[in-house]
Amino acid sequence: MPDTHLPRHAQIDWDDQGRPHSRHYDDVYFSINEGVNETQYVFIEGNRLRERFAALAAHSCLVIGETGFGTGMNFFCAWQLFAKQAPAQARLHFVSVEKYPLSYDDLSRAVQLWPDLAPYWQPLLEQYVAVHQGFQQFSFDGGRVTLTLMIGDVLEQLPHLDARIDAWFLDGFAPAKNPDMWTPALFAQLARLSHPATTLGTFTTTGWVRRGLIEAGFSMKKVPGLGKKWEVMHGQFTGQASAKVAPWYARPPALEGPRRALVIGAGLAGSATAASLAARGWQVSVLERHQAPAQEASGNPQGVLYLKLSAHGTALSQMILAGFGYTRRWLERLQRGQDWDGCGVLQLAFDSKEAERQARLAAAFDSSLLHSLDRAQAEAVAGVQLACGGLFYPEGGWVHPPALCTAQLQHPLIQLLTHQNVIELRKVDGLWHAWDGEQLLASAPLVVLAGAADVRRFAPCADLPLKRIRGQITRLPATASSRELSTVVCAEGYVAPVRGAEHTLGASFDFHNEDLTPSAAEHQGNLALLDEISTDLARRLGTAGMDPAALQGRAAFRCTSPDYLPIVGPLADAQAFAQAYAMLRKDARQLPAVECPWLDGLYVNSGHGSRGLITAPLSGEMIAAWVCGEPLPVPRAVAEACHPNRFGLRALIRGKA
Repeated sequence: MPDTHLPRHAQIDWDDQGRPHSRHYDDVYFSINEGVNETQYVFIEGNRLRERFAALAAHSCLVIGETGFGTGMNFFCAWQLFAKQAPAQARLHFVSVEKYPLSYDDLSRAVQLWPDLAPYWQPLLEQYVAVHQGFQQFSFDGGRVTLTLMIGDVLEQLPHLDARIDAWFLDGFAPAKNPDMWTPALFAQLARLSHPATTLGTFTTTGWVRRGLIEAGFSMKKVPGLGKKWEVMHGQFTGQASAKVAPWYARPPALEGPRRALVIGAGLAGSATAASLAARGWQVSVLERHQAPAQEASGNPQGVLYLKLSAHGTALSQMILAGFGYTRRWLERLQRGQDWDGCGVLQLAFDSKEAERQARLAAAFDSSLLHSLDRAQAEAVAGVQLACGGLFYPEGGWVHPPALCTAQLQHPLIQLLTHQNVIELRKVDGLWHAWDGEQLLASAPLVVLAGAADVRRFAPCADLPLKRIRGQITRLPATASSRELSTVVCAEGYVAPVRGAEHTLGASFDFHNEDLTPSAAEHQGNLALLDEISTDLARRLGTAGMDPAALQGRAAFRCTSPDYLPIVGPLADAQAFAQAYAMLRKDARQLPAVECPWLDGLYVNSGHGSRGLITAPLSGEMIAAWVCGEPLPVPRAVAEACHPNRFGLRALIRGKA
């Protein structure tokens, strides 16, 4: 659960030299004259990054970990050197923790001091939106550079990181100013995430910090400092990694052979997965059975960026919060007004139970993410009359999902193959072969199944507990007065502001109907949902005189799991899994030293339900991180909560497998 006692952003004052000064720590972020030089000396040279960047192999990735993102200076300097020294196909992944992130305005002001670094801080400013508690991932330079920011206390965030760090920038305010950070618990986490070649640089030479790092497994040495710093420290990890992961959640072995992949399905999940793999140098063939991408559940004219959160910090809430930020930053690349609009989302407090839920959320999260509005305030935001107030998400809005899918597929390493209906997969000589009856469609060492509930057609996914829920939307022609609707408004259904010449209204839920022909009855039901949202808007749209049978709309199947979390990750052989971990039927606490029987090179990305716009793009990053051995973009517990093996594990523990 987010710590609501923390200020949302760093509290900054500016000295007469233009430097940001932290009120909380009573210290400056950097020296005005020597800041960049100090970063170059302590972190860049101290970790031998110039030669290490130059020596990177094609498609390899160097991972830097940092404590204290601050103004981002260390990141910008590392990226600048990487751009100059590293081979074109190498990648940089920068992971940093920040308890008090700078506001957009403060960050914009601070970076002006480094005009030479503008090619590196300008892209960050362009994406610096929806930066909230937890894991927040950014992608730059066509995916060649990744930044994972962990917003929160370092001792709360680092234990959730699944990564293999190659170089540490041990930054942050000095131990005397920030003693809560420089602790044995921090040093133990640094060791957990390190390997024998991991290096470390830090400004501080405080004795107890040095001794703590040595005790954690780092060999440390003092070296001459720069400017006013007499000495700084460099080090290397020489200890033993101690992290233990349950074998059913451990990373599968790296794939050998050519970096070729098949993605089956070109909806939100498939398009995002293809984009994330292509950004890492994979040649991706996307096999789509229809004539174009986004033809099923991803094909609605307007989808809502709706954050259904929990005040208790559940895995689903953490996934939604991380995914919302990632999607929101992706949308900055699209055409606003036609492909998406960050107009906000208003969730009405339509009954007492919903009002109580919203009050808990308003108390648990920062107001920049969501805040309560009374009726008058809600009407001012929405532009129409409403029956009540509610919870407003100012960074939310609507998206045209086909535009997002199309944009994600626009990569030179992605080939979209339409009218390709994959019925069966066969593994031969290390390659997965995709067949349509007797016709071989394509083959590759890596396959990602992203066809919603249809992934169950393939034997490895046959037992996944996915269910289809029919949903129908109604397309309503806009009127002059309905165009005044200025935000998405939700109750049991939702209505979006005008896109082109129409509003989208929806959506029905039907667990039993398998017919995708739009029905007049469900159009009538959607009109009833609109009346619950705003009788004023219904009047403006003239719905009272509409014939439901004459309305336009579309129906599609949502695909969801029993716990409402997506199903994302590597697949195992179900029968061999049950045999390998049969002992869990008797004692669920055991951690047997038995490798998981992975189906090497086979992954799934499905079960996104009505939250696909928020969870599917980040899930593509999760798949790419699993495949490429990179830091996971979500806390480890969230990745495990989304893992396909969770169902086989639960069945064993409950004695049902």
